[in-house]
Amino acid sequence: MKLLFSILLAGISLSFFAQDPSVELVKQGLQKSQMGKHEEALQLYNQAINTNPENLDAYVKRAYVNSILKNYQETIEDYNTVLEAKPDLATVYLSRGSAYAKLEQYDKAIADFDQAIALDKDNQEAYNNRGWAKKRKGDSEGACADWKKSKKLGNGEAKIILKNNKC
Repeated sequence: MKLLFSILLAGISLSFFAQDPSVELVKQGLQKSQMGKHEEALQLYNQAINTNPENLDAYVKRAYVNSILKNYQETIEDYNTVLEAKPDLATVYLSRGSAYAKLEQYDKAIADFDQAIALDKDNQEAYNNRGWAKKRKGDSEGACADWKKSKKLGNGEAKIILKNNKC
């Protein structure tokens, strides 16, 4: 009886700790993406999400690949899904803001960069990107202020941006 119980317990333990199949699909997608096979990676991320719609890593990686493929609306939709579940991820706001900027939706981009900065005050990339969005909206003064902050936080290219934009 003891042996039977141990075998049953082992079976329960194995099924309890069985790996989510979507995790392996995400790993395969990442490998494809790293090889520059973005369409194949995209399909693997789609499979991962279909297998487990709660795998946020799959959404983040699919958003990244969609961004590379210039599918910015799809990028935004995936980041929206992630932010609904985890609204405290500065990097996701930064990435979604960049997608909005590519679509020339600068107000939304700036709002996302603002949120990234609110969550991470030292996010030099958010200041840098917000500067570009402000510049494209015609706010050169605000852009310069953001680039100066980015430079102060250690962004090496901010010095060049400041010089080229006569800040």
